Amino acid sequence: MDRPTPAERFADKVTTAGPWSLRRDCPGPCHLWDGSQNEKGYGTFWAHGRTVKAHRYAYEQANGPIPAGLEVDHRCRRRECVAPGHLDAVTHRTNILRSTNHVAARAAVTHCPAGHAYDQANTIRAKNGTRKCRKCKNASARAKRAEQREARLATVEPLRPRTTARILAQAA
Repeated sequence: MDRPTPAERFADKVTTAGPWSLRRDCPGPCHLWDGSQNEKGYGTFWAHGRTVKAHRYAYEQANGPIPAGLEVDHRCRRRECVAPGHLDAVTHRTNILRSTNHVAARAAVTHCPAGHAYDQANTIRAKNGTRKCRKCKNASARAKRAEQREARLATVEPLRPRTTARILAQAA
């Protein structure tokens, strides 16, 4: 009996009648991987003497090798999907920004909480890489300096309050 090819074994582990993606740019239903999965939910497959990720194998079978510096992104956001129409070779940055994690959520923010735009002129990059609003930072620094100035120039209580009260009583 002949051994099945990796492509035949791969096809046996795919359910092509999966759910439709809720994303607009994903044509057709998801093809869900029924084989083994790793701890992060990505399908794994034994091919050519090593374990490969099922979505990477599906992309390579449909489109050829994955270009250097790119990674395969699930446009449908389902890790177990291996539908070739739902897979794109993109940069790591694009893959992260397409996701729903905290990095993508912060990158999608276009204005600070006070409503100032994060643009070239109004954005400061902090040492840790986060964005800061220049207008808000300047306003905060001005308020802090004014508070310190008020503290320095505050009226001083007299050392001898009785003497001051006697002088005021005599003047009246």
